[in-house]
Amino acid sequence: MSSVYAVRVMAAGLALGSVLAAGCARFDESASSPFTTEPSLGGSNLGPKSKEQNPSQAPRPTGPCIDPDPTVMGTCLDALGGVIGAGDRAIAAERRTGRVLGIQQVDASSPQLPAVELATLPVDGSGDGGLSDLVLSPTFGEDGLMYAYITTASDNRVVRFAADGTPKEILTGIPKGATGNRGALEWASPTQLMVVTGDTGNPAAAGNPASLAGKVLRLNSPSSGANTPEVVASGIGSVGDICRDGKEGMWVTDRTAVEDRLQHLTKEGTLTSSWTWSDHPGVGGCAPTGDGVAVALQESKALGLIAADPNTYAVTTAPTLMSQDKYGKLLGASVAADGSIWATTVNKDGDAPGPNDDRVVKIPPPSGGAGGGPD
Repeated sequence: MSSVYAVRVMAAGLALGSVLAAGCARFDESASSPFTTEPSLGGSNLGPKSKEQNPSQAPRPTGPCIDPDPTVMGTCLDALGGVIGAGDRAIAAERRTGRVLGIQQVDASSPQLPAVELATLPVDGSGDGGLSDLVLSPTFGEDGLMYAYITTASDNRVVRFAADGTPKEILTGIPKGATGNRGALEWASPTQLMVVTGDTGNPAAAGNPASLAGKVLRLNSPSSGANTPEVVASGIGSVGDICRDGKEGMWVTDRTAVEDRLQHLTKEGTLTSSWTWSDHPGVGGCAPTGDGVAVALQESKALGLIAADPNTYAVTTAPTLMSQDKYGKLLGASVAADGSIWATTVNKDGDAPGPNDDRVVKIPPPSGGAGGGPD
């Protein structure tokens, strides 16, 4: 091991190790709200802990990679993928580079702190492949492990890794194509990992029971080595995300040639459509809200707030658009401890990026919740 690499691994290990010391993930099935794998990272050394925001504070200083918008927490990154909210920090995925980054929240008058590289996974970032999504281990507080959905030279796969970034195979052989390689991960329970796979640009594969493409899969007690997935649902197009609904089910977003979709997956495995967009706003990451779900809309350059019936999960009111054209193209989304939404941008993916792109932002919740008006 080279001395430079050794130093890098040591630094990443210290950063991630301090995250572990901050607290364990919560898996209390008896609680009124579901478990979460997003621990508080207070006390970690992803960066100095910030002061509370004060509207009377002076504006941020100007300079390279310092965004004047006080909701921007990470700047000058490559095109981003999934993001995990964790207390006043976030963990974000750089799609093409495979970097896993720690992002520190700062107050309105402080410049953004440099992202901390926690690990780097070997990925094939061509096309829309690379590092799509991340999720923490259910026992993250004890083992410091994360799971990732990545693209390699030969396939798409799910891997597990620690601070040194060495991936251990969990599920391999997911088909790879010129497009449709994005995937998403979320825990349905402490022992059940849900995996959403893209159709690799081939809708027929999504309907083929012999193919792992275009599916919602369940991995029971996933560990290193061979894992046999259970097909829960088929017909997925280009993957947006999967996230919990605040109870026992999950939301799934995807894009097809006909429409973009928000679908609901019950605990029993029934997948039904809740809302569709014929104008293809580019649905991406999702995050549960008090009365529904927030969805990043890549092509609409906005965060969509969607109110849903708490029992049927039906959606009857058109989504409210928040922060439209404020940050550019949004893709990743995750809930913050205060109800805000952590989001990532992908302006370097075929668009004209700004001088501080790509960015990790923390969008404050609207005063009226998901059914309220735009900010």
